Amino acid sequence: MQIQKLAIDGVLLIQPRRFGDARGWFSETWNPRALSAAGASLPDFVQDNHSYSAPRHTLRGLHYQRPPHAQDKLVRCTRGVILDVAVDVRAGSPSYGQWVTEELSAENGAQLFIPKGFLHGFLTLTDDCEVQYKCSDYYAPDCDGAVRWDSVGIDWGTDAPVLSDKDAQALAFDQFETPFQYEG
Repeated sequence: MQIQKLAIDGVLLIQPRRFGDARGWFSETWNPRALSAAGASLPDFVQDNHSYSAPRHTLRGLHYQRPPHAQDKLVRCTRGVILDVAVDVRAGSPSYGQWVTEELSAENGAQLFIPKGFLHGFLTLTDDCEVQYKCSDYYAPDCDGAVRWDSVGIDWGTDAPVLSDKDAQALAFDQFETPFQYEG
């Protein structure tokens, strides 16, 4: 596996190797020993999630789960193409309020590791997208939260995404009080 540190400390782009032949390809997408050997120390994951978005420009996010059930996530797109986004919301972080974006697709097989203390969201760039991600803690509705997608300054490439009611009514970033602390 190839691991690339991105512009914000803690966020990683992980590129699993693919082994192909005339039948197609095989890829090992999760192996803690291989990741550790490649220089990444990732948490134990306890839950896998799978989402399907039918229309292009469906935007899910910007989501977080506050302590004591904060989640690290390992995200991959298994059908279609998405723009995946992580926003640093760790109080005291030198990159607070900054974000990174990566294009994840079924074709490139790339995965984005997003640690606790980040907002996460994605925009589908094609119809019929499937996204799968691992979480380091179980979903806890009382710890669930969202920040408005258009309040951080991210260039999503669209002004009219398809949103859930939750995402359309989320608080703006300047009204958000972070529950996360930077531990650099």
